[in-house]
This record gives sequence, C-alpha cells and structure tokens, in this order.
Amino acid sequence: MNEDIDARLRGRSVLVVDDDSILRERLARSFSRRGFEAFSTGSYDEALSVIERDRIDLAVIDLQMPGESGLVVLRDLMAAQPDALAVILSGYGSIATAIDAVRLGAVDFVQKPADVDQLIEAFAHALEQHDPLADRDAHYDPPSLARAEWEHIQRVLHDCGGNVTKAAKLLGLHRRTLQRKLQKYPPRQ
Repeated sequence: MNEDIDARLRGRSVLVVDDDSILRERLARSFSRRGFEAFSTGSYDEALSVIERDRIDLAVIDLQMPGESGLVVLRDLMAAQPDALAVILSGYGSIATAIDAVRLGAVDFVQKPADVDQLIEAFAHALEQHDPLADRDAHYDPPSLARAEWEHIQRVLHDCGGNVTKAAKLLGLHRRTLQRKLQKYPPRQ
C-alpha cells in the first residue's frame, strides 16, 4: 500500500456495523491496533446513535442484519456525513445489491470473511481514486460469470430460507440441478 495513503488513513475514526459480535469486535480491535478510533455497533439503531453523536470517517457495514439492512445504515450515514467512506460487507452479495450500495455511496463491496487488511486496502483504493497524483492504470477485475451465478443462487437460497425446492423453482432449475451446483465450491472470481 502507498505510504502516503496509509498515513492519510491512520488516525481516522471507523465505524464497524455487524450483527456478528465476534467478527465485529475482532475488526474493531484490529482497527484500533492500527491507529484508528474504532466504534462497533450491532444494529441499525446503535449505528445511528454513533453516527449522530460522533464524526465518522470510515465505515464497514454488514449488508444483512436483523431489522434494517446495511443499505439503510449506509443511506443514513451518507445523509448525515457525506464525506465518510463506506465499505459494505456481505457473505452472499449480488451484483444488483453491490450496484445499490455504490449508488448509495459505498466505495467498495467486500465478501466475508474479510480481514482488516482487505478493508484498509479498499479504503486506500477509494482514496487513490480521488487522488489526482495516483496511478490511474488500476486494473478492474470483474467477477466471472460463474461467480455471479453462484452469488445469485446463494442470495435466492437465503431469501427462500434455505429451502432448495423453493429456490430451484424461483431460479427455473430442477431441484437436483440446483443441489449439484450447491455442492461445488464457490468460484474464486
């Protein structure tokens, strides 16, 4: 990572919003060890309280949480603090959801499980995009068709509460075909 960008990130406040307390606290501790002022919350209401009370420079927001989704947290963060940089975390993101997140102001969409180094890299990349002196030859690596299909299947399956038969029907697949696809490992890209 570029040392100038690393220096520009150090000392900033970061809000971690995730209903998984173990992941949330691990990320918050890791950010604190790297010189960030870290806040951690497990719900929309807790996040809104921090957003209204404190200055937030960076935010890591889980997409799926009980109650209001991470997109609602993102929307309200951007309304209150439009200069904040936000990254959305998701275990089963879809292209459509990623587009919605970017439209609401997210600078990146990171797959779980993610570590602090990946998140700092995402924030650094966002800063580079706004830095007129940064190298503009960054290579965009779009997800493969297989990865997009896998993410879509995971999202539909989640929306169906894990019911393979119902998900297969919605996807227009035979149940057994969907089961075979689910037995495969997710594509890397």
